Amino acid sequence: MTTIQMQPVPATHRAGPARTPDRGVRLGATTALGAALALVTWWWATGGGLGDLGGWESGLTSTGRLTGLLASVLLLAQVILMARLPLLEGAFGQDRLAQVHRLVGFTSFTLMIAHIGLIVWGYAAGDLLKAPGETWDLTVDYPGMLLAVAGTFCLVMVVVTSIRAARVRLRYESWHLLHLYAYLGVGLALPHQLWTGQEFLSSTARTVFWWTLWAAAAGSVLVWRVALPLWRSARHHVRVTSVVSEGDGCVSVYLTGRDLDALQARAGQFFTWRFLAGTGWTRGHPYSLSAAPDGRSLRITVKDLGDGSAALRGVRPGTRVLVEGPFGRLSERVRTRGKVALIGAGVGVTPLRALAEELEQHRPGEVVLLHRFTDQPLFARELDTLARERGLTVVPLPGRRRAPDSWLGDGIGRVDDLTALRARVPDIAERDVYVCGPEVWTGLVRRTLTAAGVPDGSIHTETFGW
Repeated sequence: MTTIQMQPVPATHRAGPARTPDRGVRLGATTALGAALALVTWWWATGGGLGDLGGWESGLTSTGRLTGLLASVLLLAQVILMARLPLLEGAFGQDRLAQVHRLVGFTSFTLMIAHIGLIVWGYAAGDLLKAPGETWDLTVDYPGMLLAVAGTFCLVMVVVTSIRAARVRLRYESWHLLHLYAYLGVGLALPHQLWTGQEFLSSTARTVFWWTLWAAAAGSVLVWRVALPLWRSARHHVRVTSVVSEGDGCVSVYLTGRDLDALQARAGQFFTWRFLAGTGWTRGHPYSLSAAPDGRSLRITVKDLGDGSAALRGVRPGTRVLVEGPFGRLSERVRTRGKVALIGAGVGVTPLRALAEELEQHRPGEVVLLHRFTDQPLFARELDTLARERGLTVVPLPGRRRAPDSWLGDGIGRVDDLTALRARVPDIAERDVYVCGPEVWTGLVRRTLTAAGVPDGSIHTETFGW
């Protein structure tokens, strides 16, 4: 196994707790979304929406208008949520943003389908038998409706493939490609409202509001998902220096570049990587740093779990890499307590190994790593070095998971998860806890930590879910 020289982390990398500002950003974002939904609802109500509810046909159309307005706000909000805005990404973290994005996405899709059904039903004079013919007339006669139909099909495809039962049957690469159609769907589904919707055109304030929201969504994607990654990749000229096998289907990729300290990457964070080697380079893959960045080099460690990760074994030194990031809250930035516990499963130990290297440690035992693995532990020699040089306490948890409702290995014995955790880390409730692993496994760990008395704000997670 190849080890790397432990380097002191530059002082500029040691940021203090960010809990208060992050809480303010989260509150502000939630308030802004709620205010936007309340505003369009108010405009609908004062524009005759409430009065139209008195009739059957007008009531259907009016309710359809309201669901369309709410769906439009949420569709654009979910685009902004996943546009990698540093302010939101730093305050929420990718795991929480993905959860909110999924909730907002399914809600907006449901409202959009309701909007379509109610509008068609209302225009058909409340007669369901006339609805098919009315659907055809609306599609071919109204400006932008053909585009809206195409956009709706794109969004349907994205939503269907985002359902958990469908996701588990898709490769990440296929899911990622299909999910990009969400941008096309939003771009096609909403313009008809800008062109013909009375809620968009009836006043200057409403027109300004909607065009501003549209511009914010489009600008966020163009700046943070397209322009900034391309600029950073060109500036830093990241390239592969070597690929080293770590065993158990894992490889470490060592990279270098220009002015890497300007990336301001922190141990525990991840980048989205695109290796310019062969086919499939356009699909980005999120991999965490497995060593604390020193301003001169980066390292990721990846397990063969799909087409993209398997292809890394064949990447040659000198290969150029496009980078997007850094992302993630699994860093010292969110640390608020003196003591820390790190809990990782399998390749999920990679960001925790980097974090253990960067964390400021003063006495042995302040930082404890609980390392879950099935056969051979990853980074065994490097963790031994961290234990000697940095005072890291490593607690191995070998073996296969002993039960579906347990996150521990079969070598633990018959004690329950909570008792086993307290036996190994008696002061767990007094620590910040960083957890990384598969989504279901991470959920089980969080449940045990909550039962052990760890406050929710002191539990920092990152999962492999997508």
